[in-house]
Amino acid sequence: MKITIIGTGFVGVVSAAVYASFGHTVVGLDIDEKKVQALRNGKVPFYEPGLEELLLEQQKDGNLSFTTDYGEAVGGSDIVIIAVGTPSTDEGKANLSYLYAATESLASHLKEGVIVVVKSTVPPGTLDAVDDILKTHATARYDLASVPEFLREGSAVSDTLNPDRVVLGATNEKVFEVLEDLHSPLKAPIVKVTPESAQMGKYAANAYLATRITFINQIADLCEHNGADVQEVISVIGLDKRVGGHYWYPGFGYGGSCFPKDVKELAYYSRLVGEDQNLFNKVNELNNQRINRLLTAYGKKIGGWEGKQVAVLGLSFKPNTDDMREAPSTKVVPWVVEKGAEVHGFDPKALKSAEYFLQDTQIELHETIEAAVAGADVVIALIEWSEIVAFDYASTKEDKKQYFIDARNQFNPEKISKAGYEYLGVGRK
Repeated sequence: MKITIIGTGFVGVVSAAVYASFGHTVVGLDIDEKKVQALRNGKVPFYEPGLEELLLEQQKDGNLSFTTDYGEAVGGSDIVIIAVGTPSTDEGKANLSYLYAATESLASHLKEGVIVVVKSTVPPGTLDAVDDILKTHATARYDLASVPEFLREGSAVSDTLNPDRVVLGATNEKVFEVLEDLHSPLKAPIVKVTPESAQMGKYAANAYLATRITFINQIADLCEHNGADVQEVISVIGLDKRVGGHYWYPGFGYGGSCFPKDVKELAYYSRLVGEDQNLFNKVNELNNQRINRLLTAYGKKIGGWEGKQVAVLGLSFKPNTDDMREAPSTKVVPWVVEKGAEVHGFDPKALKSAEYFLQDTQIELHETIEAAVAGADVVIALIEWSEIVAFDYASTKEDKKQYFIDARNQFNPEKISKAGYEYLGVGRK
């Protein structure tokens, strides 16, 4: 099949490379000429393990190409996938302007019987608006579907090739057959639902995971008052099969390009339909308050932030990515600087991103952990990059009182204490 993917962001590029690896002819479309040229050279504007190699391999094999021309990309395609960004407004409404603009631009180039797939994360009911645009501008007969993605940054290629499930949202059995065939190499369970259920399912999945993080953060706060250790509490609840021991991450709250956006949009949608007093509004509120709450509490334990030299280790929102959208560092660094601290930062991959996201904040960036922690009064291990967790902090301990804030509870408190630091975790003894 010939497949067009509109939008060469994180989802679009990964999807294009993977579909091409199945032997299909895939064209990636973006209006940014510089980005398209970079992709032709196998370069992506973000770090994702294994992606550049796959891009080069598929282009060399002739299965994948990139263009800025709608006619070249869309003409003759059996499936056109829209994977453009849908950023949130400040109030939480999904901005669908890019989606609608792409729909209008592709409409006149569609061939008869094409399937137009929306892969972007959108509120339920969005396909109706897409249909209205196509009815106005398209002359060919088409079908619509929603196929949400469930990728994790840092393992996106692996997740796409080894998904837990493939969700297909459509109303036409023929569409289901074509999309099932497209995804058959994945050997994953196929979930066939309505477009609205597919779209709601994407929001529900991310909101649930965000809620687990918020829940365990609330438990960690209670542990601070009674001597319990939240990691031991997790071992207690995790053996209950109804609960499970996975995905409990006490810390500075959830971040990244998906969880904050999707929870905020689900909260907005709930208010829009009259369900104001629901869980998602509270989860969003608690997460927004999380960093201020923790840093205030740590400030009391370290004797205040003013005049302290602080090393922040891990600037991306999670390991194995350079993405700093909604990363804890983008809130932590400005917060402690405002309180009078001098901040030094390190990240294995996100230093270039940090130059952009923290451009208005006083921070000195370093290419090694040793340089970042030199002279520090406080070390904040913010993100659990393997380089950060495995580092020997005893080798850099200085002859003064130093605090070690374990923001993800990844370190052995006794080992850090024996190295000479005063250990401060999240909800730990």
